[in-house]
Amino acid sequence: MTGAAPRETPREGGRLAELDLLRFTAALAVLAFHYFIAFASVWGERPAELFPAISTISGLGILGVELFFMISGFVILMSVWGRSLGAFALSRLVRLYPAYWVSVAVTAAVYGLTAATALDPRLGPGEYGVNLTMFQRALGVHDANGVYWSLWVELRFYLLISILVIVGVTFTRCLVFMGVWLLAAGFFAGSEEAWVGLVVMPKYAAYFVGGMAFFLMTRFGPRLVLWCLAGISGGLAVSAALDRVAGRVDKVGYAAMPVPDWAVVATVIGFYVLMAMVALGWLRWLRWRGLVVLGALTYPLYLFHTAAAVVIVPALRDTLPPPLTALVTVLAAMAFSYLVYRVAERPLQELVRSRRRRRAPAGPAPASPASPGFPGTPGASPAPGQPGAAIPLATGEKASVP
Repeated sequence: MTGAAPRETPREGGRLAELDLLRFTAALAVLAFHYFIAFASVWGERPAELFPAISTISGLGILGVELFFMISGFVILMSVWGRSLGAFALSRLVRLYPAYWVSVAVTAAVYGLTAATALDPRLGPGEYGVNLTMFQRALGVHDANGVYWSLWVELRFYLLISILVIVGVTFTRCLVFMGVWLLAAGFFAGSEEAWVGLVVMPKYAAYFVGGMAFFLMTRFGPRLVLWCLAGISGGLAVSAALDRVAGRVDKVGYAAMPVPDWAVVATVIGFYVLMAMVALGWLRWLRWRGLVVLGALTYPLYLFHTAAAVVIVPALRDTLPPPLTALVTVLAAMAFSYLVYRVAERPLQELVRSRRRRRAPAGPAPASPASPGFPGTPGASPAPGQPGAAIPLATGEKASVP
């Protein structure tokens, strides 16, 4: 089982463009949930009453974070295959922190230099400084921005996957890792123990494992054991999603978040169907070059859409009709996100890649922080023509729902 050869999986241009589209869709879902359901203090009244026609679908946007976690399971396993722990850590550092640091600075400026009051975290300079580490929750400090909670989930996933990197990533070891994690998540479902939520993450484990299973299908083919893991994770994911949405509805009322249970079940099943389509290659026809740009926008948009709403919506809501106010805010958030990508993210990523290329020994080039490949064995470089030999890291792991 360990030595099974990867199947041929052609990739035009070496990039999973379909994941870029899914990531951007997930980001828009989260944005819709915040703008049209959650941000009552920003609008001055219930957004569901301002936008009743889209209130149900916007409410389902709370699950955009779950889709992000599934994509993260897929992409992170892809990125660690055949790489050292140091290379993986560097890739995560370069991918996560530049835009995040800008986000913390922008959030501090919004509340320190403007009259904005909506969603104010009420933090002091030292607390904003702690937020720069991304470990504020571990240190007992509140998030500067409500969207940061999922980054803490991601960091814990990275620590768990690091165990797999240390022992060596193989097909069999991935199955053991995924099976043990799913078993623990099912056993501890509903537990209120702090250590369980910290380590096992029963509310989110199924999504990461589902994404990992679909990546293994991409690499090794749609084997029965992988379908079983995906199916088990799907059952746990549906249960977790129902609990999470029900908790939100109980808190704010059905009128403020009109999301029925059947829609939650259908949405999570839809996520699994879409990821299965990616794994089986059914979405390879998605090759529009603009998808790369949308993929680049995803993480900054996730980080900055809250700040854009806090500043722009109160300034326009009494002048423009709600739909136009929302449109202006969304476009401004996207424009600023692209600027952050070009100015903060891309230059540092290119610098790291160029330095790694200069330091690399002669021979096959290792995968760069933004371009993990599909090596045949741990520590090996992709062979010419091997599936995914130059697939970049299309990381869309972040999501945001307070």
